Amino acid sequence: MELSEAIRRRRMVRNYDASRPVDPAVIDKLLGYATHAPSAGFSQGWEFLVLTSDEDRARFWAATSPPDTATTSWLDGMSQAPVIVVPHSHRDAYLSRYAEPDKGWTDRDEARWPVPYWHIDTGMASLLVLLGAVDEGLGACFFGIPPASDAAYRAAFGVPPEYTPIGAMTIGYRAPDVKSPSLKRGRRESGTVTHRGRWGS
Repeated sequence: MELSEAIRRRRMVRNYDASRPVDPAVIDKLLGYATHAPSAGFSQGWEFLVLTSDEDRARFWAATSPPDTATTSWLDGMSQAPVIVVPHSHRDAYLSRYAEPDKGWTDRDEARWPVPYWHIDTGMASLLVLLGAVDEGLGACFFGIPPASDAAYRAAFGVPPEYTPIGAMTIGYRAPDVKSPSLKRGRRESGTVTHRGRWGS
């Protein structure tokens, strides 16, 4: 599939065919794409938790779903996905990398960073997984883990404190679902979000 087609086809899929497993080799391929994402200083401060067993996926939803979402259609559809990938950023990998001689920020001061590139780079790695899923004929959805669920998620899967889950991705074969009402807002055209030479021009 051409990249342009994968970009056009990409959308968040919220319902999956639970009867169709995803080949583990395909998941490995998608995670291989993730490692080609850009990263500041080639720090590569990302790690991915892959959940494919029924038990692990059930544990994920139990840990991360607020009680008021227990019976929603969103959760009903999302929990059918045979694969969950949780991308984690690693801030210290960046602070350590930029304290090396060729960078020279020996104080490891986080204030030197204009934005948290550890999160941004991990997000870009996640987007490569999402695009790769389209190329493989799969559906995928990136969504957030509620802050109130962070401790339960970490405890359920032994996630070290220095790693931050920036979200999670469900992956699987698409089943019929209802488009998000948010899509009624319409997609902003490039001309409405682009400023040439000066903001507002």
